[in-house]
Formats: sequence, structure tokens, C-alpha cells
Amino acid sequence: MVRIFPLIFILLWSSAFITTKPIIDNSDPFSALAFRFSIVAIGFYLFSIYTQQKILVNIKNIVESFFSGVLFHGLYLGGVFFSISKGMPTGIAALIVTLQPILTNALSGPILNEQVTVKQWFGVLLGFTGAIIVLGFDIGSNIPLIGLVATVIALIAITASTIWQKKLSNNLPLSVSNMYQALGGVTFHIIILIFFIEPYINFTQTFIIAMSHQIFLVSFGAFTILMYLIKNNSASKTVSIFFLIPATSAFMAWVFLNENLTHLDLVGFLITTIGVYIATRD
Repeated sequence: MVRIFPLIFILLWSSAFITTKPIIDNSDPFSALAFRFSIVAIGFYLFSIYTQQKILVNIKNIVESFFSGVLFHGLYLGGVFFSISKGMPTGIAALIVTLQPILTNALSGPILNEQVTVKQWFGVLLGFTGAIIVLGFDIGSNIPLIGLVATVIALIAITASTIWQKKLSNNLPLSVSNMYQALGGVTFHIIILIFFIEPYINFTQTFIIAMSHQIFLVSFGAFTILMYLIKNNSASKTVSIFFLIPATSAFMAWVFLNENLTHLDLVGFLITTIGVYIATRD
């Protein structure tokens, strides 16, 4: 079962891109994320109680997990949602965030003392090349500067979160750690709402379906798998699977949203898959 965790993660995480647009069409990005992670925090709390996990741990462990949540659920997801709400093309945002494995590989050596081999670097660069082919650069797109800045912030945040999560000193159960991370995300978004945003959510049927998908399949499912993979594998190898996200998202959009998927996209998907295999194999 553990061997297919990366595949399950890729499918669940990629599907989130399909439901992001319906969410921000019916709410501001920060209200949506505050609502989402409030439910997620409650869910992990109840699960921790049910499985008799210790909730009140020492302050250091709480702060570590809380800060990880601020980086991942706050700055990363907040940056992506905000950039798309400001007109940033989803494909371009996904491509920029896909630079994460390259940054993580560059930093995991000096920070985590992980050995990143030439083979891994070759796989990462091949994967990035394939991601570019799949997504392409729409030269005619009017990319908003604020959207670009937000996406770059999201890229830095998810890279920092991955490395931070690998360096955590605690051995908290995943449900407890995920609860505190969700609380970190909620706190971040509530602060944004209080000082910078006029909050609103239209609880339409579309919003409820899309939000339910992101809560149960992405936050409870994919994120838990990601934390497990980071904990049990090297950071550089774990994040290499992110190169499959843009290609898989494009394929899902073709299947479910009837978006165009060219032969060049299929070639890029194949190149990306080969790159990830090279970068992650032992």
C-alpha cells in the first residue's frame, strides 16, 4: 500500500487545481482557505481524540508544526489562490510552483546534509523540462504583476515548508501534527481577513462541492500522504514527484473540463514521468 502513496498523492493533489477556480469564483481566496482549514483542524482534532493521541504536547513541538502550517497552508496556498483570483493563468502559476524541487534540491544539501546525486539533478532538470512542455508559456497572456509576486512567494513558502518539515525535531503523530499545521493556516488567513480583505463566501452548490473535495480528498488525504512521504524519505526525492502535478492536472482538465491536450503535451508528460523516475529511484 505504501508503494502507491506517491501515485495517490499525485492524483489527489492534481485534482485540486480543477476545483480551485469554482471556489474563488464564489469567495475571496482567504475566506475560503480560513473556512477550509477550520474544518480540517476540527477533523484532525476529532480523529486524534478518537485514536487517543496526546493533544497537549510541549510548546516547541506545537510551534514547529504551527509554523509549518503558516508556510504551507498560509503563504503557499494563500499565494496560489490569491494569484489566480487576480487573473494569473493557472498553468503559469503551476509552472512557477513546479520550480520547488529544484530549489529544494539546491538547499537540501547544505541545510539537511542530504547527498543530491548527479542522477537526481538530471532527473529534476528533465522533469522541469517536461513540465514546461506540458504547460507552455502563453506569450499573449496578460500576467498581472501582483499575481506573479504572489506565486513566487508561494514557491518560496512551499520550498521552505518542505525543508522545515524535514528538520522538525518532534515525532508527533501525523493527525496531531496536521491539526496544529491547520491551525497555523487558519491563523494566517484570519489575520489577512482582519487587516486587509473584505471577507465573503457565497455558499452555492458549486462552492460546497468544490470545497468538500479540497477538504476531504486534498487536505485530509493528499496532505497527510505528503507529510508521511517527507518524514520517511529524503526531501529532495519526495518533492521530485511534484513535477508530475502540472502534467496530471492538464490531463484531468482534458478529461473533466474538455480543455485542449495536444500531442506536444503528451510528449511533455512522458518526459516529466521519466525525469521523476530518475530523480526518485534508489
